[in-house]
Amino acid sequence: MANILIVDDAKFMRMTLGQIFQEADHTVVGEAENGKEAIDRYIEFKPDLVTMDITMPEMDGIEAVKKIKDFDPKATIIMCSAIGQSRLVLEAIEAGAVDFIVKPFEKERVIEAVERALRHESSIS
Repeated sequence: MANILIVDDAKFMRMTLGQIFQEADHTVVGEAENGKEAIDRYIEFKPDLVTMDITMPEMDGIEAVKKIKDFDPKATIIMCSAIGQSRLVLEAIEAGAVDFIVKPFEKERVIEAVERALRHESSIS
């Protein structure tokens, strides 16, 4: 069971992920609509895991990953991308994200990525 922060500018995507996480017995501790909010919510909630959209207004997901990793080098972040954003996903992984999931979300793939990321997180702490 993990405390998760969901970051996506689309409310529908946040709701979809929230439902997947709740069904898998994880707790959604907060949501954010853009990278700036993501940083504030991360500092406020210190979640076990963050799902981060790449393309958002105000501050994109890659910039937010960099700033969260500056604040907490052990932050565990999974990127969410649309198909065709492979260059941005690579950039996000280089910035410190541990995995990525592709929209539209497949429940099994999301849960698999979360479990793998959490195992990765516990192996480095």
